[in-house]
Amino acid sequence: MNKPLRRIAIFCGLLVLALLIRDNYLQYVRADQLSSDKDNRRVAIERYANPRGDIIVDGNPITGSVESKSGDFKYKRTYKNGPMWAPVTGYSSQAFDGSQLEKLNDGILTGNDDRLFFRNTLDMLTGKPRQGGNVVTTLNAAAQKAAFDGLRSRGGKGAVVALEPSTGKILALASYPSYNPSSFAGNTNDDAKAWNKLQKKNNPADPMLNRALRETYPPGSTFKVVTAAAALENGKYNSADEPTDSPQPWIMTGTHTELKNEGSIRCKNVSMREALRISCNTVFGKIGADLGNDKMLAEAKKFGFDSEQFTPVRSNASVFSDHMNDSQTALSSIGQYNTAATPLQMAMVASAVANDGRLMKPYMVSELQSSNVDPVTTTDPQELSRPLSPKNAQVLQQMMETVVKDGTGTNAQIGGGVTVGGKTGTAQHGVANSANPYAWFISYAKLSDGSSPVAVAVVVEDENANRDDISGGGLAAPIAKKVMEAVINSKK
Repeated sequence: MNKPLRRIAIFCGLLVLALLIRDNYLQYVRADQLSSDKDNRRVAIERYANPRGDIIVDGNPITGSVESKSGDFKYKRTYKNGPMWAPVTGYSSQAFDGSQLEKLNDGILTGNDDRLFFRNTLDMLTGKPRQGGNVVTTLNAAAQKAAFDGLRSRGGKGAVVALEPSTGKILALASYPSYNPSSFAGNTNDDAKAWNKLQKKNNPADPMLNRALRETYPPGSTFKVVTAAAALENGKYNSADEPTDSPQPWIMTGTHTELKNEGSIRCKNVSMREALRISCNTVFGKIGADLGNDKMLAEAKKFGFDSEQFTPVRSNASVFSDHMNDSQTALSSIGQYNTAATPLQMAMVASAVANDGRLMKPYMVSELQSSNVDPVTTTDPQELSRPLSPKNAQVLQQMMETVVKDGTGTNAQIGGGVTVGGKTGTAQHGVANSANPYAWFISYAKLSDGSSPVAVAVVVEDENANRDDISGGGLAAPIAKKVMEAVINSKK
């Protein structure tokens, strides 16, 4: 072979070798990456080739699938009572991917999860098409309806979270305003228009924001429950009824500024029980300043502050700041200054108190199932922390029950032998408190046998209400009552 032909042959051989190396690299090294690439249309086509499995509440599906009328995607997602359940399910869209439980459990719902390999192999051998598995939630349908209807009746914005204190199960997770995931589940121009209408830039109400998990609000006076816990745990006060060292007026440490109480309430040296009942800023602000930032921060962290929570849907971290001076700590200890909390976080506070000081990790998925409803994984309750000793938790229960019995939270009372503990809050909002405040209520219900089936947090943001009519007891407590009643009645 002459020299030019030999060079051409070597060059062609190198090209073939490069092609083989590239082919093997794609097939064996990058196979998993390419098979799951969001831009690989075959992946998307396969994802919607069969009906998705369902998300289950109280044994019933709140989702479904229907055949698409056009395009490469054979099936699209449907939702029952979509706006009510959207904060739980999220969405699955042929055009816009997915979110929340739909996204996190996509492999189970499509049937592509590796944990379904054995089930899929059996179906293949018997000629059955691939089927998706199910996501079984901890949600209580009656409680969710009570929460969503309560928020909708107010007509503003807000959120509700209800937990089972003994396990951490999420019983209700509502956000308002909401959206219908069915409206953009397909891949048509109509779906695109529906999606665009829901985006914050086109809709200031931001209906796709999950306010229960992703919005942090100043918790206002509901945070006084955490401050009371810190006082008890650090031995500043040992009972609910001993007098506190609380002058009125009280000038915040290191300033010339008086910390004001609402209205004309008398808070001088009252007990913590009375201070919580009538919601004294001076008492709890001074407690926070006396304990100092370090001790207040440590107690807040025990309740879950400054940490993201995964339910498995991620919840924003609530905030209690570090490196604050005494006056800043005082304001933070009454739920103002930098303090900010998600509704989930404040439900966790009420839950820990109700559960004798044990805070359980909140979760909303009890089981993942294969297509024949065999369990793939189950969730066991898990203790997250112990913010209070049982003794101190019971002292705090007595204080919160006084708030509902004859304090600011009487609108949450439930008859029939049910005891309710709670705390109202009206949190400042806007520059120099110029906007309508947020109305808060946190609570728990206790049955005659001493068990506590539900703890609730409600926040209402009503921009159209008369400012003087806004209060946690007036706007938020009635919603909490309905949610607690729904849970109690469902257990009968």
